[in-house]
Amino acid sequence: MATGNINVSVENIFPLIKKFLYSDHEIFLRELISNATDATLKLKHLTGIGDVKVEYGNPFIEVKIDKEKSQLHIIDQGIGMTAEEVEKYINQIAFSGAEEFLEKYKDSAKDSGIIGHFGLGFYSAFMVANKVEIITKSFKDEPAAHWICDGSPSYTLEAHDKTDRGTEIILHIGEEDAQFLEESKINELLVKYNKFMPIPIKFGMKTETLPKPEDAKEEDPAPTQEVDNIINNPNPAWTKQPADLTDENYKSFYRELYPMQFEEPLFNIHLNVDYPFNLTGILYFPKLGQDMNIQKDKIQLYQNQVFVTDNVEGIVPEFLTMLRGVIDSPDIPLNVSRSYLQADGAVKKISSYITRKVADKLNSLFKNDREDFEKKWNDIKIVIEYGMLSEDKFFEKADKFALYPTVDGSYLTFDELREKIKNNQTDKDDKLVVLYASNQDEQHAYIAAAKDKGYEVLLLDSPIVSHLIQKLETSQENVTFARVDGDHINNLIKKDEETISKLSDEEKETLKADLEKVIPSSSYTIQLEAMDSNASPFMITQPEFMRRMKEMQQTGGGGMNMFGNMPEMHNLIVNTNHELITEIKNTKTDKKKERLIKQSLDLARLSQNLLKGEELTEFIKRSFEMVK
Repeated sequence: MATGNINVSVENIFPLIKKFLYSDHEIFLRELISNATDATLKLKHLTGIGDVKVEYGNPFIEVKIDKEKSQLHIIDQGIGMTAEEVEKYINQIAFSGAEEFLEKYKDSAKDSGIIGHFGLGFYSAFMVANKVEIITKSFKDEPAAHWICDGSPSYTLEAHDKTDRGTEIILHIGEEDAQFLEESKINELLVKYNKFMPIPIKFGMKTETLPKPEDAKEEDPAPTQEVDNIINNPNPAWTKQPADLTDENYKSFYRELYPMQFEEPLFNIHLNVDYPFNLTGILYFPKLGQDMNIQKDKIQLYQNQVFVTDNVEGIVPEFLTMLRGVIDSPDIPLNVSRSYLQADGAVKKISSYITRKVADKLNSLFKNDREDFEKKWNDIKIVIEYGMLSEDKFFEKADKFALYPTVDGSYLTFDELREKIKNNQTDKDDKLVVLYASNQDEQHAYIAAAKDKGYEVLLLDSPIVSHLIQKLETSQENVTFARVDGDHINNLIKKDEETISKLSDEEKETLKADLEKVIPSSSYTIQLEAMDSNASPFMITQPEFMRRMKEMQQTGGGGMNMFGNMPEMHNLIVNTNHELITEIKNTKTDKKKERLIKQSLDLARLSQNLLKGEELTEFIKRSFEMVK
């Protein structure tokens, strides 16, 4: 029997390991199963190239709990180790790896947002165990070895009578970590971290129902048998070639990833690249609708089929974090802080590749089945619009498939829109004016006025539309966007011809003075306009710039806080050619004039949903009085 001391330069390394990222104690199981997987895959490789004359067979990893002895066992049938290799790999290399890792992160780990903790490896066992044993038999013809360490720098190493190839790790679980002796807890961790490991993982037994024999009666119970409970799927969809998968395979894998998600995904994107970096994965577009606060931790990051994290910010472009699915890459550095990660060259290339793949897929879906793409537009537009805002390369590519729906239910690309409206919606300054509504019901009267002139009105109702149109205006030459309720339609698209007013300048002055006596100047700027006699007498609008700035501020960005703090100011456009305005002008008594102005203003406010509470109650009461 050999005894010895592990060479320790970090003071009290075992207590440090014990305390390291306390909330993440559970990663010990992922680390040990990763090691067992590596040992099994090494054997597969060596037997595959003919270097080793042993039978690979159908190895699996087994996890067992012995509650009475407070032990947790992880057993593999992999390559195994000789005593000399235990000395080298456990006492020297593995320990120095753990030591270096802790030295680097012991002070900053909690704050640096470390993703995953590969590198701690085997010694993470001491997070939960006060004693660890390794019983291992190499594939070489040498005796088995038994290593024991009780969480101090000293260890023992002796021969063992194990005859079957592979390694068994025995963790003597400490009292404070007794949760790791509960079946439910271990099952939860195995499913979380090892659900798609490439080697089958056995955890206990389960009962399987068999088909009834042909001569069985209907009331006879179906026969059952006990079988190994394999908790993982060693060959998940993302490890296969797209050509080998059907639509149903992709949907079935989605259900495997998200068992509690009952809605089918709209479509998927299979990622598969081996140069200049390795990356595989499948991303799914779920139905997103208008919600920008949707959970963004649904994409799972794996390294060689081992779960690392579901926080993929910095690796996946932010606009795609609303998607779901899996990314697996051995080339993403995992022991680093987020700030380092975001500056990493390989990670930037991965992010660009994913952006390009998503854009190419959207473009091919649009080209191959435009009708289906249009049907899905409202469920995916939030991702596409956010991508157009935040990633310039995506913005350029999106030109081919980004759609602009009209209030009539048709969908146009920007080029199609430009072509359709250029003759009718170019103003006197040669600027193309794109009209849009954000709410078809609330802005119905304004939409109707625009359509009366043969204008096309888009329906742009996503929460980031103000940001998006700002970007479109800067990227498209001589184009401006105007919301239909931003002004009277003649002012939104100014043409050369002018409508003549029925009122003289003097009459307008008198009318304006009468209006200003009744209408609060703190809320409304009065504009007298000569319009068609059948247009509304009073129309309330909000200046496009001011409204847009306020909207942009509400969804982040878009100028200083001054816009958020400013009171709601509206324009009141008075149609000097409407007969009601003539009647107001000609009314002799101040009381009646005031009543007509007030009633007309309230009707205009009602049409803009600005009349509420006590004022609305008063208006209804007054209206009934007038009807009487």
